Amino acid sequence: MTPNARLIALNILNSLGPESGTLDQALDAAFSGVPDMSQRDKNLVFSIVYGVLRQQRRLDWMLSHFLKTGGGNVDAPVRNILRIGLFQIMFLSRIPDSAAVNTSVELTKIIKKPWATRFVNGVLRNAVRGYAAISLPDPKACPELAIAVEHSMPDWLVSRWIARFGLSQTLRLCNVVNNIPPITLRANTLKTTRDDLLCAMTGHVREADITSLSPEGLRLHHPEAPVSALPGFSEGWFQVQDEAAQLVTMLLNPQPGETVLDACAGMGGKTGHIAQQMHNQGRVMALDIRQDKLKKIRAEMIRLGISIVETGCHDLTQTPLPRDCLYDRALLDAPCSGLGVLRRNPDIKWRSSLDRIRHCAAEQLRLLDQVSRYVKPGGCIVYAVCSTEPEENEAVIESFLQRRPEYRVDDGAGDMPCGIALPMDACGYLRTFPHQHDMDGFFAVRLKKID
Repeated sequence: MTPNARLIALNILNSLGPESGTLDQALDAAFSGVPDMSQRDKNLVFSIVYGVLRQQRRLDWMLSHFLKTGGGNVDAPVRNILRIGLFQIMFLSRIPDSAAVNTSVELTKIIKKPWATRFVNGVLRNAVRGYAAISLPDPKACPELAIAVEHSMPDWLVSRWIARFGLSQTLRLCNVVNNIPPITLRANTLKTTRDDLLCAMTGHVREADITSLSPEGLRLHHPEAPVSALPGFSEGWFQVQDEAAQLVTMLLNPQPGETVLDACAGMGGKTGHIAQQMHNQGRVMALDIRQDKLKKIRAEMIRLGISIVETGCHDLTQTPLPRDCLYDRALLDAPCSGLGVLRRNPDIKWRSSLDRIRHCAAEQLRLLDQVSRYVKPGGCIVYAVCSTEPEENEAVIESFLQRRPEYRVDDGAGDMPCGIALPMDACGYLRTFPHQHDMDGFFAVRLKKID
């Protein structure tokens, strides 16, 4: 039986929630159950899932005009069916409106919601006829609501950004967040050069260019194959890594022969970059609380030809390391709200909240306090988060420095590779924003332990 791309998309959307796993995890789980799915159907799944998540607020605004009482009593699976249908009608010009409506009606039958069959059919047919005539909120009357609906953002987040950045900058940021970003690679200089990697990609992508700040980055626009099928992947010539994340490791600037702690290694993007910067000489200890991630890191290091990385399953907030574990440098890429990577993870904006930001900030401070115990005198920590929110950025650092007077902010000016210019502010903080730097939103700071 041919896999139903729209049903898979629906199941993925239904699986997402405030306490769920990430979108990447949901996609991996969905595709692992249909290994024979064609690339064309996979592309449709990606298009629907990412499209609905990027446009959810706007879709809901439109749907509210065709639902009694605004649709507040529609259950979640049926609401997602309506979103899928309307997204195709509004944004996928290659799919006929009739097909968008009919396939949505079929979904109600597949998920055994017979009461919703006529309902979905009627709402979407009315939407086909009338959505183009529906006005968006008046920006003069309520700019926050107008931006939130037009650019499909949570109202509370738009209000925060307007207060911090102003109206015009918030508009620019929202515009960029909803654009599909290029795939950014980092050349593995243990095996190749960026120039050679760029040449290898010729003919396999519509366009490729080099990153503006990272000397190792390459941006691919509209690749013709999945990343794992691109030239050089199996040979370990590159890792997928946004330019902002590459700059974090450059701020750490690990040296050959040093011992380095990667305290929250995740999927190993920065782990590989650290070992690469060390010329595969020295020792890197990569910690994470999940064994499945550490297993992937070990496989990734083999692919990259890296031999100096050790892994350990460890939660620093629960169990301290032995007191004799001291490192020259440490990276804490802390778990965070992820609001700096909305371009790549649009589900985050619907799972985030002020409470989640505050919870993350408290956890980040605990982790930073623990990691600071394992740095040698004269050594340094780089604290990094893929968030642009001040509670997770400077507020964490200010609280940490009050607790740990033996540390100070070090902008790295005297300890950086020649020719590297990082976007540092006057406080010594590295900050990147999608609308200003054409990369993910990151915050990073280097903290030096005084001898």
